[in-house]
Amino acid sequence: MLAEIITIGDEILIGQIVDTNSAWMAQTLNNIGIRVKQVSSVSDDEQHILDALKLAESRAEIILITGGLGPTKDDITKKTLAKYFNMGFRRDEETLQQVSAIFAKANRPMIELNRMQADVPDGCVVVPNRNGTAPGMWFNENGKIFVSMPGVPYEMMYMMEEEVLPRLKTTLNVPFIYHKTILTAGIGESFLAVRIAEIEASLPEYIKLAYLPKMGQVRLRLSGSSRDEQQLHADINHYSKQLADEVREFVVVEDDIPLETAVMNIMKSNNLTLSTAESCTGGYLSHLLTRHPGSSAVFSGGAVTYSNDLKMAVLGVQASTLLEYGAVSEQTVKEMATGALQAFKTDYAISVSGIAGPDGGTPDKPVGTVWIAVASAHGVEARKSTFGNKRTQNIERAAASALILLLSRLKLDHQ
Repeated sequence: MLAEIITIGDEILIGQIVDTNSAWMAQTLNNIGIRVKQVSSVSDDEQHILDALKLAESRAEIILITGGLGPTKDDITKKTLAKYFNMGFRRDEETLQQVSAIFAKANRPMIELNRMQADVPDGCVVVPNRNGTAPGMWFNENGKIFVSMPGVPYEMMYMMEEEVLPRLKTTLNVPFIYHKTILTAGIGESFLAVRIAEIEASLPEYIKLAYLPKMGQVRLRLSGSSRDEQQLHADINHYSKQLADEVREFVVVEDDIPLETAVMNIMKSNNLTLSTAESCTGGYLSHLLTRHPGSSAVFSGGAVTYSNDLKMAVLGVQASTLLEYGAVSEQTVKEMATGALQAFKTDYAISVSGIAGPDGGTPDKPVGTVWIAVASAHGVEARKSTFGNKRTQNIERAAASALILLLSRLKLDHQ
């Protein structure tokens, strides 16, 4: 069963807002066995919308549309859909009551433009909007399902979860879809492919393997679809175990979770605490850790010691070390990590110091040079990486590399 998503709005095409709706909708549809064939974004132009609808209808059985349902003249989706299906309009009384209640609750006057929100194409089924004034619209035409929803994310999400998905499930006979992910770190995508080539070749036709590389990590994702849910789970779990066993030394976790969550789970299970001492990453590593609920069970805190003065004052880095070796050096990051360990009284500490760019490099320490250290009661280990000249990417890669180094130390010390 194939679906297509069409997002409507000039604000998307000029980059004023980012289309997060499509990604969420695609993931949600996939969970109930509906695969998204294509995602398209079109302007608030009648002919553009008509063309997009015609193309989508030729490619998919389900067409989901978001945006362009507001009360102003630039919101033309409803009128364009009526034209596409050659329908007139009716005023939906239930929607009118919903809109009236919203304005009454807010103690705001209601004008005819607001009442017109309850006007819908006379051949559609109204999809209630419990969080706004624009109703959704369900069309079943020529054996295809079209659903138009507001572009406001929380309105669309509620409508999808409470109304659209249940209707799709009862209307369509869709197969079960199951994914199983293995997170690996410390091995490149091509080397990984060579290691698991025989297992990949043995996969049945209904199970696919995807490689998803990112910042020193590679996710192996097995995906399959079948009418027999129990057998599908058993088959994918069987091949997942084979893959994980083949590259066991590089497996972080057999689950689709972020690297930092996997690291914190290991530390939590061993009652270990962590602190950070960051320079070039500017607190990004701490952000990765603290964005997850429950991180306080592991992460005690840290310091962003961007200047040499703070490296000395907060972490106890020796002036002689900075003078002889510089801030971006093995010696400095080791002192930063051991200083954080002592200052914050944690079981482990990570330190990062580097040249994020785009300037500041030298012939012996070019932009992208990063030193990382991990300290614990078992000692301190440092590792050098050389990335590229993109500042944001260097910061993200440095943080990921720091977590991977910490992970390797945890495996040596506690597993």
